[in-house]
Amino acid sequence: MDIYTIIGLIILLFSVILHEIAHGSVAYMQGDPTAKMAGRLSLNPLRHLDPIGSVLLPLLLVLSQSPFVIGWAKPVPVNPSYFSDKRWGELKVGAAGVIVNFSIAVIFSLISRFVDLSPEFNKVIFMVAMYNFVLGFFNLIPLPPLDGSHILFSLLNDRFPGLRSNLERYGMFILFALIISGLSWISMASSYLFMLISGRSVFDILRFI
Repeated sequence: MDIYTIIGLIILLFSVILHEIAHGSVAYMQGDPTAKMAGRLSLNPLRHLDPIGSVLLPLLLVLSQSPFVIGWAKPVPVNPSYFSDKRWGELKVGAAGVIVNFSIAVIFSLISRFVDLSPEFNKVIFMVAMYNFVLGFFNLIPLPPLDGSHILFSLLNDRFPGLRSNLERYGMFILFALIISGLSWISMASSYLFMLISGRSVFDILRFI
């Protein structure tokens, strides 16, 4: 592994940690103390590591030279029965992690646009933006256990219960099939957004890779 691979894995780790902290923090604001009581509103990586999502899957994607690398941390425990907003509480919590990832990606894309940095720092800035764009898009896929499923179920509001039960039963298998088959649209959409916000060209992106 070269230094940028190691940096990329560290960026991914803290991006998924911030993603999970966002879930727990919004749940706490909704009146749910579960994540706080479990010590999950912490930047300590040891409290969030998932053996498969935080270690095994990212390493396999890196070693297989995948065009994108994704992962996840241990899901933050949430108890919707505490939510002050019974109708939209689950949607707010589900969307929080995605919003945090897209916010980080936009901020670092703007840094790339307006701050004059060395090529080495520009590459790190690009990696932060891309990892977070990819995480944001990936988590919007409406398959359990991803955030997109919680958003979808909130919007359906107990309609189509058969759809929900089938997605909960088979969602993980479908998700791994999608990962294995490749999710090139995620890397393409992420690259396009980075170019749009940062003002970079496709040649800049090829230099960063």
